[in-house]
Amino acid sequence: MAERVTKALMRPLLCYIIVVAVAPAGCAAFNPRMLFLVKPDPIVLKDHHGVVLSGNVTVNVLYYGRFTPAQRAVVAGFVRSASAAQHPRVPSVAAWWSTTSLYRGGGARLRLGMQLMDERMSLGRSLSLDNVTALARAAGHHRGAVTAVLTAPDVLVAPFCMSRCGVHGHGGGVGAHGRARYAYLWAGNPAQQCPGQCAWPFHQPVYGPQAPPLVPPNGDVGVDGMVISLAALLAGTVTNPFGDGYYQGDAGAGMEAATACAGVFGSGAFPGYPGKLLKDPVTGASYNAVGLAGRKYLLPALWDPTTSQCKTLV
Repeated sequence: MAERVTKALMRPLLCYIIVVAVAPAGCAAFNPRMLFLVKPDPIVLKDHHGVVLSGNVTVNVLYYGRFTPAQRAVVAGFVRSASAAQHPRVPSVAAWWSTTSLYRGGGARLRLGMQLMDERMSLGRSLSLDNVTALARAAGHHRGAVTAVLTAPDVLVAPFCMSRCGVHGHGGGVGAHGRARYAYLWAGNPAQQCPGQCAWPFHQPVYGPQAPPLVPPNGDVGVDGMVISLAALLAGTVTNPFGDGYYQGDAGAGMEAATACAGVFGSGAFPGYPGKLLKDPVTGASYNAVGLAGRKYLLPALWDPTTSQCKTLV
């Protein structure tokens, strides 16, 4: 008997932006201006006792639009570094990711899976979130995998720059083996669209103190900014994959592992200041984590459930 597939059942998307303020109902959308006007109260994420991803988690990446080999290498290097064995004295990507293992039932080990390219932009240059869902679904999904849809700088996605730098969500369908749920995310390259929101601190912010922007560790404002979003979304995905894990606020619109610490990258951070960071003596680039082959990254602080504090590497 032929496999019968029903229409995917989609849950509310969970949204991410670098800056944090009060989230309105319906989605975790934040007003960037608030970051520089109000220092948010400490946040405690509630465990809603749902699924938290653990074990081997494959990250399949779909590049929508044109990405250079160098840009894809930055992304691939980050994912590969998250669960790689690295020197314990080095502030590594793996050390940053290890905070997610402190969540109840956590301990996801990321593995880079398929790297797919849709340079011809099969659904056009202007996408809706439904299009993003369709792209993730078409890329293939299975248990223990997350599909990351990354869009090029000239691709318009409906919520991009409207208080969102990316989203993660989940869907489910009925097939020969019963109902299965899958997780996916979208992050955009902000080089041409809202870099002051989604590429900060590598670009001057739209609002607030206009301090000189930092030099990006891989020399690419857009991709280094996109990695910040990707990192935050992956942390949110494994700790709250189906909307019933760790978050604060309304379901589908709550603060998560990274968004609870939005705007914090190093110790001593305060609104408008990312915190104390490391600096490459040759390039002058700022970073806080080192990956495989010595590649450097700037990654957002993660909320530590054992201390109820934002944890930084430096």
